[in-house]
Amino acid sequence: QVQLMESGGGLVQAGGSLRLSCAASGSIANANAVRWYRQAPGKERELVASLTDRGATTYGDFVRGRFTITRNSTGTSFYLQMNSLELNDSAVDFCCVERWFITTPRNYWGEGTQVTVSS
Repeated sequence: QVQLMESGGGLVQAGGSLRLSCAASGSIANANAVRWYRQAPGKERELVASLTDRGATTYGDFVRGRFTITRNSTGTSFYLQMNSLELNDSAVDFCCVERWFITTPRNYWGEGTQVTVSS
């Protein structure tokens, strides 16, 4: 089974940048999609970015061109570059891989990494 580990979170001032990484225990080159979600205290988990196996990208409405999701050529890691961070970007960010399990798509999750944006 797929095991995921996020890294790159931390404390950053508003307007700054962070690059999150998600490392997979095995190849995710054939995954249906790789995604980043975030969850702030008292709020629901929401989609930040999605990248499908066809190369299509989707971003949450709040991103407004500030973030970019990419993956490496070996299919072992993917990333979220976050620029122009704002106070309400503070959240725990989770990486997620969607792949087929028998006939059903299944999501695999990392444990999360904290992003804190300060003024």
